[in-house]
Amino acid sequence: MNFSFITDRPLWQNILAGFGISFLLVGFFLLMLNVITNHGEYLVVPDVKGKQLDDVQSSIEQKGFEVVIQDSIYVDSLAPNIIIKQFPDPEATVKINRVVYLTINRTVPPTIPMPNLIGMSLRNALSELKSVGLKLGDTSYVPDIAKNAIKDQLVGGVSIKPGSPVRMGSSISLYVGTGLGGAEMPVPDLFGMTYGEAKLLLQTNGISTGLIMLDEGLVDTTAGFIYWQNPPPYDAQNNVSVLRVGQLVDIKLSIAKPERPLAPETPNNQQIY
Repeated sequence: MNFSFITDRPLWQNILAGFGISFLLVGFFLLMLNVITNHGEYLVVPDVKGKQLDDVQSSIEQKGFEVVIQDSIYVDSLAPNIIIKQFPDPEATVKINRVVYLTINRTVPPTIPMPNLIGMSLRNALSELKSVGLKLGDTSYVPDIAKNAIKDQLVGGVSIKPGSPVRMGSSISLYVGTGLGGAEMPVPDLFGMTYGEAKLLLQTNGISTGLIMLDEGLVDTTAGFIYWQNPPPYDAQNNVSVLRVGQLVDIKLSIAKPERPLAPETPNNQQIY
């Protein structure tokens, strides 16, 4: 290659030519940079919070923004796909082609584990439900020795165990203890009954089962028969025992149906039952 156009010139001319070329290159770069970055072109970010994503996405993009769904959360009081947050903030001035990040409300509520509310006070149970995104449904009061304590938790009328999956936003119905009633009643005689029969009788009278003890070899309460209870229907002097609504009755269950022992005879040879 012939470099005579450089070597035949004085050095000072080559230096001036180099400066000139460099100046032109820098000027061209700055000009193209302005074009690439849209220098001097700005847009005002619209306010889209509280609006449906499908209703505003096209209009945002037509104004020169790129829309990116950054996150989705669930708020049961809002409609699905409602825009909850946006960045940049509304009315902010940004360059054209800027990305607008949106947080929307989920279309399907997430599944969470059911908390254990059994034994909590009603006040603490309400706080727990709120903290995990659940709602209070119906509240029913049942006789129980523990006043204002949660006795059962239900979804759709069916008891739900702690840890079971439940949709966030679901309504949880609660059974709450009312404490001991003021009126006294005779202790029901449960001897020889199945567990199901005894439970129904106790619930009808506002009484709950307490401790349930199974004999060796018995693994299913529904297959057992009651042969012992506390408090018993009669005391040591053969007087009728009494309890108040909400108290508990402990029972023991056996595999075989028990036979009631004969009562001791009186001096007149009369048996007492």
